[in-house]
Amino acid sequence: MTNVLFVGQKPDTVDFSDPALPPGFDAAKIQAGIDLAGVRIAEKGWHGDICMISPDDAGIEMLTSQLATTTYDCVIIGGGLRMPPKSLLLFEAVVNALHTGAPGAAIAFNTRPEDTADAASRWIKGN
Repeated sequence: MTNVLFVGQKPDTVDFSDPALPPGFDAAKIQAGIDLAGVRIAEKGWHGDICMISPDDAGIEMLTSQLATTTYDCVIIGGGLRMPPKSLLLFEAVVNALHTGAPGAAIAFNTRPEDTADAASRWIKGN
């Protein structure tokens, strides 16, 4: 079975006043996209885990714990972790946690939660 992890920032911790984020985003819209990502991952026949983290050390600890549970074929990092310039340190921490905890996994980037499965498909053989 193909194992996929979608890691992003918990929607209720996002600073929606940040001008780097697309206008009109809110926690409910992001959560709906996350839910759809889970459905689309399952539709591809993959086992999918979703790990939405807080933007602090506790979030990185949560990710590290998740990485220890499964060997992932691909990890998709959500745009909310990498797009806003003020999230650079969190993005670096996520990448380094993946480098340590999932060294064999491909890393993919989505453009929005809804295209998470498509991002993984680019790196998972046979899809």
